[in-house]
Amino acid sequence: MKSHAFDYARPRDVAEALKLLGDGGKAAAGTQSLGPMLNLRVIQPELLVDLRFIPELKDVSEKSECTILGACVTHAQIEDGRVPDPTGGFMREVASNIAYRAVRNRGTVGGSLVHADPAADWPSTLTLLGATALIAGPGGRRELPIEKFLTGIFETALKEDELLVAVRIPKRSKAARYGYWKFCRKAGEFPQAIGGALQDPERKETRTVVGATDGAPKLFLNLNPDISGIGKDAYARQLHSVALKRALAKVQS
Repeated sequence: MKSHAFDYARPRDVAEALKLLGDGGKAAAGTQSLGPMLNLRVIQPELLVDLRFIPELKDVSEKSECTILGACVTHAQIEDGRVPDPTGGFMREVASNIAYRAVRNRGTVGGSLVHADPAADWPSTLTLLGATALIAGPGGRRELPIEKFLTGIFETALKEDELLVAVRIPKRSKAARYGYWKFCRKAGEFPQAIGGALQDPERKETRTVVGATDGAPKLFLNLNPDISGIGKDAYARQLHSVALKRALAKVQS
């Protein structure tokens, strides 16, 4: 199938994009999820707003306490080290295992978060890292922790006339350790279970996350969380339990 007919706009800045979104436009970046949805006519927007040419959405800045990645930074840019990695290589590892290279060349961090597929990598990873969503809207700018930005299956706290501009990722000490594990039927597919762990002994910080569930990623602030309520059946719970154990093993090795 092919999508129904729609108008196309290429805004020059965030302000112009917000006006178009307020008029009923649908935001588009890498279109790795949006493209198939258009072709299958799952969504039928009257106006597609192409965000790829807005400089602010591709900006990257590094500060002493954090790194800020524009929403249109691609998975491949992270994989190739073309943008700073505040985790010392962990984000590069995650990015390199997202789908296939063709997808990583176009898919964006912001697009992954806004699409909010529970089985996608960045929602779980950025929840684990304690990242913050930087949002622009007609009423000004606001911020939300990723765990509050993601509200459910394909659901976020983003309003229809708002735009995810960037993601702020905190830096941790050099002693911080990261672990990530996902179960896929074959390489490149969406996982059935995701486990992530972070431990920074110098800052006395521990975080774990369970993703690819029936909702938003589940965040825990300890290394021994009770995940008995996660999953619709015993098989799903076992997958998530093992994924988390293997992520923890990487942290504690």
